[in-house]
Amino acid sequence: MSRRVPRSRVPLVLALGAALTAPLALTSPAAATGQYTVTALKFTVQAGGRACTIDADLYRPAGVDSAHPAPAVVATNGFGGSKNDGSTNAIGKAFAERGYVSLVYSGLGFGRSGCLISLDDPAVDGAAASQLVDFLAGKRSADDGTNADFVTLDGPGDPRVGMIGGSYGGAIQLATAAVDHRVDALVPMITWNNLAYSLDPNNTVGSGSVPGAFKWQWTNGFYLIGEGQPLLEPSLDPSRINSLACLHFVTRACDTIRTLNSGSYPAGKTAEMLDYAHSVSPVSYLSRVKAPTLLVQGQADSLFNLNEATATYKTLLAQGTPTKMIWQSWGHSGGLTDPASGELNLSQGNLESSYVGKRILAWFDRYLHQQNVDTGPAFAYYRDWITDPGGTYATAGQLPAIGRKLYLSGDGKLVDNRKKVARGSRAYTNWLISTSHSESSLTGIIGLPDPAPYDTPGTYLGWTSEPLARTVDVVGAPKATLKVVSPKAERTQGSGNAADKLVLFAKLYDVAPDGTKTLVHRLVAPVRVPDVTKSFTVTLPGIVHRYEKGHRLQFVIAASDDAYFGNRGIKPVTVVSAPENTGVLELPVAGG
Repeated sequence: MSRRVPRSRVPLVLALGAALTAPLALTSPAAATGQYTVTALKFTVQAGGRACTIDADLYRPAGVDSAHPAPAVVATNGFGGSKNDGSTNAIGKAFAERGYVSLVYSGLGFGRSGCLISLDDPAVDGAAASQLVDFLAGKRSADDGTNADFVTLDGPGDPRVGMIGGSYGGAIQLATAAVDHRVDALVPMITWNNLAYSLDPNNTVGSGSVPGAFKWQWTNGFYLIGEGQPLLEPSLDPSRINSLACLHFVTRACDTIRTLNSGSYPAGKTAEMLDYAHSVSPVSYLSRVKAPTLLVQGQADSLFNLNEATATYKTLLAQGTPTKMIWQSWGHSGGLTDPASGELNLSQGNLESSYVGKRILAWFDRYLHQQNVDTGPAFAYYRDWITDPGGTYATAGQLPAIGRKLYLSGDGKLVDNRKKVARGSRAYTNWLISTSHSESSLTGIIGLPDPAPYDTPGTYLGWTSEPLARTVDVVGAPKATLKVVSPKAERTQGSGNAADKLVLFAKLYDVAPDGTKTLVHRLVAPVRVPDVTKSFTVTLPGIVHRYEKGHRLQFVIAASDDAYFGNRGIKPVTVVSAPENTGVLELPVAGG
């Protein structure tokens, strides 16, 4: 029996929590007594050409001193938050109780910390965090003269230190590790690999410099939170003010938002936008990340989907960085955070009783306490169709491979053999307004209800399978290879402005025997087709979903989606099918 995941969203000021129970042996640090002191500290750092203050809290376990040092854990907030968020300061408490020195701080441009918001730029946010590592190494003091001579050292000036945090507090870890190899262990949760993909995704394989479809709701929500800082924090540090045209972000971030909101992608502007997005994203600097990394990503996440963590995982693994990955229930778009469900919720302190919590503790035991402990399998994923909280996670030595191919037939069927493909053509056209709905990303910001996903007849095409003879567990990112005919798009796509290329949205539904359709976690794959005269392959967002026996799969391409910017002008689309040449849907299936 499938267990439904609630639609409720994780707030933008991110609650860092989620995971489940499994048999991992843990050894508590010998110094841990559960008691600790908290000291508020200020640090003046140089970041982005400015001197600014970082607001931090130091959690020091009882009994930890220069004669009895302990490893350190550093954490910071999600976008729009501060060190005082329930989930952020919970990290300080949770690890101090377990014998770690914890340093929790408000990220640059948030809370009472100064400097501009620079999107976790390694040269700015990473450099600032490195100066906090200097403090933990005993190489510098806080502004009030406080020294940290009680952190375990790997060598002179080299503290034993790990980092943990979610979303914006996840990317900062990779940025810091890229500029400071003294960092010994990372646990980035629900964060990005490439902001160009996150905010303006093009799911076409090999799309290169072709931008995608602007994710306007998520992006503008965050932009308004950043620019609205005076409403959230009065008497801002002057180092947090840029200009009237761009109040609290670095200028290039504001330029990027304006380009995206313009709906226009002239070549020069597009190159600038992509270059900047890459420069502040792990995709551009992962080669410099050597710290062992436990990636935790959420299955319910339309902001930073599973493909982001997968890209980071594959890169780190290929270069020899010790890396493992967990796909948990919750992300920016909802999921389970109730400890009763077995998922990790740090605010409620269930590290020892949740699967992800146990994995995190084992990771730090191994790389910070340097204990010979099992850190778990290479890959684990949450299964919402399992009702026993103790068995919801499955594990594997690697990501599932493509295990099933289905073919797009001219009669609207999704068939399992090319010989069953009927010859035929089918067409749709877009309107000047959006006619499909996957989600309202703004639900998490303004709390409005979110209607069920829908597609308007005549503006999409769907291919539906026969009822399944057995259950099929899809684990990973499906792929679709397509060829479309669009004379209007063919005439405009060479204009020099990428906005004139064809946009479409691919997605995969679960159709129950009663006709009820489920768009798994409301995830879609925006595509800006590089060249409609050629076939192209689309990588859909990764999912973990059981298609029950008797259910049908439906693959859909739609002309629009109201969470994204779509086509400029009317661009009708035709899809032609024949046994020797038709679209192919490929599914990664657990167990083959």
